[in-house]
Amino acid sequence: MHSEACKALKRQGYQFVSPASSAAVKPCMWNKRALKGGEMCYKAQFYGIESHRCVQMTPTLKCNQHCLFCWRSFEHEVVEDEECPPEAIIANLRRLQKKALSGYKVSPYVAPERFAEALAPTMVAISLSGEPTCYSRLAELIDGLNAEGYTTFLVSNGTRPDVLSRCRPYQTYVSLDAPDRETYLSLCRPREDYWDHILESLAGLAGRRSAIRTTVVRGYNDFSPERYAAIYQDSGARFIEVKGYMHLGYSRNRLERDRMPEHHEIRAFAEKITEHCDYTIKDESPASRVVCLERKI
Repeated sequence: MHSEACKALKRQGYQFVSPASSAAVKPCMWNKRALKGGEMCYKAQFYGIESHRCVQMTPTLKCNQHCLFCWRSFEHEVVEDEECPPEAIIANLRRLQKKALSGYKVSPYVAPERFAEALAPTMVAISLSGEPTCYSRLAELIDGLNAEGYTTFLVSNGTRPDVLSRCRPYQTYVSLDAPDRETYLSLCRPREDYWDHILESLAGLAGRRSAIRTTVVRGYNDFSPERYAAIYQDSGARFIEVKGYMHLGYSRNRLERDRMPEHHEIRAFAEKITEHCDYTIKDESPASRVVCLERKI
């Protein structure tokens, strides 16, 4: 991988499986907070996962979109020499998680039994950065993780429905960050126009445990709740996450802080969406500025 990109990401805490690929592990803020006995991620609240036993990773940092709200760097383009085999990724997950968390072993805020649990993760979130469906062996990787007993969450931008259709994670997340094609092209800045592919991916969520995540950026995509509702309704997704953009990482170079909506705005927008579809508000997390909708059964 490009040395400058590698150095920058390592400084941010990325642990790479091999020098040639961009497959990586990086514990998230909630993982570390839960490890110290603090509150867990909203996914624990919504879906029951244990944040301190979750590995956040990706098989590739390559991406086919340059979303304005993304926290990753576009300044350091990721160039892989080779893809990392699924078996190598799976074999190194615990080692890399242990390496990333090693400093917490001696922390007075971390109970020994909780640290031991963190080193025996039960959940893998394929959601770190990049677009996982750009990895050619994604379905094989997920099957391998499932076979090892992990609960798997896959987070995708939905641009490659053919790949998603072959993947069988415990829960599939697909992003819908615009109510129409024009907004999608200006906000997500894809390499090609993938709008129709995203709609195909969303339609393919029927019959599987799935969620659609919409990142709301004030002034960019916080309108037309009825259009979002129509797309949600046509999908087979069980859950919808309406989440506020967070002014973090490299997104601060592209967006002003006032583009970050308050939680009450997210709640109000979610309520407007429910007026036009068969979803109702299931739960919310003001700390993460997210509202979870669930389809009426």
